[in-house]
Amino acid sequence: MSSPPLGQFETRADFPMGRALRLLGDVPTLLIICTLLHRTHRFGELRTAVGEVSPKTISQRLRLLEEHGFVEREAFAEIPPRVEYHLTEKGRALADIMTAIQQFGERYLSAETPDPADCSQQAACSDATCDAAAGF
Repeated sequence: MSSPPLGQFETRADFPMGRALRLLGDVPTLLIICTLLHRTHRFGELRTAVGEVSPKTISQRLRLLEEHGFVEREAFAEIPPRVEYHLTEKGRALADIMTAIQQFGERYLSAETPDPADCSQQAACSDATCDAAAGF
């Protein structure tokens, strides 16, 4: 089966663009990726970093990212148990996307006044690369 011309149907779930948008196209997922771009984090650290996102949503997104090979979960046999999350090589490849989002935000959205409801999520990212994800 040949692919339709570029731009036609590329956001369908059976095309790479559609699959990417469905995986990465929400704020919690982008905030998790953004946070993990800087270093390995435990669940509680991620929860604090992403702000107003529920623990259930964070767990679901981490599981999804792990299933797709973007995040690796490392459990340590300690008491109390310790689990850490970090990006795989595939996950680190998303750094360019996060940079593009930042550049887009700076170029086209920086003059707009942020919604106060979104400001709490800005704590998720400690540097400018991730500020754009927090403002969606």
